[in-house]
Amino acid sequence: MDVATAGLVSCLLVALAPRWAGQTNLKSPQDIQVYVVNTNFTLRWNYTEDDSHVMFSAQYRWLSEIQEVEARKSNLELRFEDFETNETEWKELPGCQNVTRTECDFSSAITEYYVKHDVRLRAETRKDRSPWSSIFEMIPYYIAQIGPPEIELQSTNGVIKIKVSPPEANQVQKMWIDDLSFKYNLVIWENSSNAEFRKQSVFPTDTINDLAPETTYCLKVQATRPLDSQEGLFSPIHCIKTTRKAKDLLCPTNVRVLALNMIFHLHWNSQYKQRVSYTVQYLLGYLKKLHGDYSAKWLRVPGCENITNTKCNFSSIITTTIGFYYLRVQAMSDYNRSCLSDEVKVDPLITNEIGPPIVKVDISDVLLHIQISPPGGSENKALRDHYDLSYRVLYWKNSSNNEEEMKMKVIKQTIGTVSDLTRSTLYCLKVQAFSEAYNKSSHFSKDECIRTPGDKMLPLIILATFVSALIAVLVVAMLIIFVLYQAYNQIKYVFFPSCHPPSNIEDLGGQPFSSPYLLTAEEPTENFCIIESIITEETNQIDFKDYKHSKQSCRDSGNYSNDDDTSGSKVSEEVLEKEIV
Repeated sequence: MDVATAGLVSCLLVALAPRWAGQTNLKSPQDIQVYVVNTNFTLRWNYTEDDSHVMFSAQYRWLSEIQEVEARKSNLELRFEDFETNETEWKELPGCQNVTRTECDFSSAITEYYVKHDVRLRAETRKDRSPWSSIFEMIPYYIAQIGPPEIELQSTNGVIKIKVSPPEANQVQKMWIDDLSFKYNLVIWENSSNAEFRKQSVFPTDTINDLAPETTYCLKVQATRPLDSQEGLFSPIHCIKTTRKAKDLLCPTNVRVLALNMIFHLHWNSQYKQRVSYTVQYLLGYLKKLHGDYSAKWLRVPGCENITNTKCNFSSIITTTIGFYYLRVQAMSDYNRSCLSDEVKVDPLITNEIGPPIVKVDISDVLLHIQISPPGGSENKALRDHYDLSYRVLYWKNSSNNEEEMKMKVIKQTIGTVSDLTRSTLYCLKVQAFSEAYNKSSHFSKDECIRTPGDKMLPLIILATFVSALIAVLVVAMLIIFVLYQAYNQIKYVFFPSCHPPSNIEDLGGQPFSSPYLLTAEEPTENFCIIESIITEETNQIDFKDYKHSKQSCRDSGNYSNDDDTSGSKVSEEVLEKEIV
């Protein structure tokens, strides 16, 4: 090799040395994103270079099933950062090789939707390659968006019948396995310049009512997954014209539900003038969530078959408060012609209204005791358990000149008290039951009034005054009785002395003497008398009545026999006769 050739080779080696050393003039793609709709995967990125000959290629990797099983066994979370990055771990991403646009579809490459995937991208030319971009990490299920559902429309008898098919209805590979988890939102409007949008929920097979006849309506439907807080894309817009509704007087109208304390009644109006019978039918609500025909699954309400009334108690079919029901009325004429009313939805805990409670009040001192009977009675378990009732107690002073506002107290139990009341005051109260969970309130109970007792000191003062007055009266009465008693004794002593003449003095001057005191035979006594007499003699006549003074001194000289007493008496009589003569 000559010198000139050697110099040329050296120059070429110097020129190619940077490229062989890994240096490049191409820049890596930026802002890599993956968009997932159902099972459709799209990779998008940005590239600022103007070279029209640049192409892009992508690679991906994921956690294999074997690695996932080993991770679960060891209870460890495997991450890609835990593995050594080398060229053998990455695979070419199908559908994203040598593309000239800034996006590519790689839906066919992803079959595991709950596994972590990594994606990277680089720019290429025929002579050069850029470094790999930053890695985009994803778990497909968590970044996937719900696709638009498919809809079918039919206009009949003034309404629009709609049938909604779930996203991925005709696909073998599905991101969303459970079709029952979908709920559908409908947006409908008149096809006019000043149209108003109306939103409502629809079932997979449903009817859109309350539409103007012979009017074109446009609508679109969106699938959602409330449990995952996911909202999907709207379907393409469909437009359809309504028809005029045929008026049939046989059909029941204004079908409505009235429910109080879990007692449910269905009411409707009848415009038919001839004899007609009615049968109430119901459908379990979950059947409408299914994709299919449920027309043969309507059942009859027991006790509401072939009736002539325009109301019916259907409480017997409410066996659970978790689900909901649909009811309708079938009218049958004498000519075997029938007509169905519109359907009405019944969600037991939402449709039901709470009645007022029953309240009893009592008072002790200045404490008001409240006893509440829950609406529907204590045996109504549905009200007690599902509504989780609380009670508002309103109480106030019942006086004409009272300007004080009502006071409120909230209690959870059926027994409560109200304190800080004024004595000797009439208070009134009423109670309302309410449920925060269902935002429902009952009417207030009837007013109950009761008066608080008076001051404690007043009865004590009254009692003390009464006792004192009673004692004073008793003392005065006793003093009066004592004085009267003493006066009585004095009068008795003066006018009725206790000493009486002896019994042996029988008569003196024609005056009888009585002696109530008799001597006992066991203790005989000797009586003697010293009689001093002053006799006034008159010339013409001596009368025993002129006997002015007689003084006796009777003494007991001891025990003597009765004979002695008799002899003594005789002697005294003889002496007395001699003196008189």
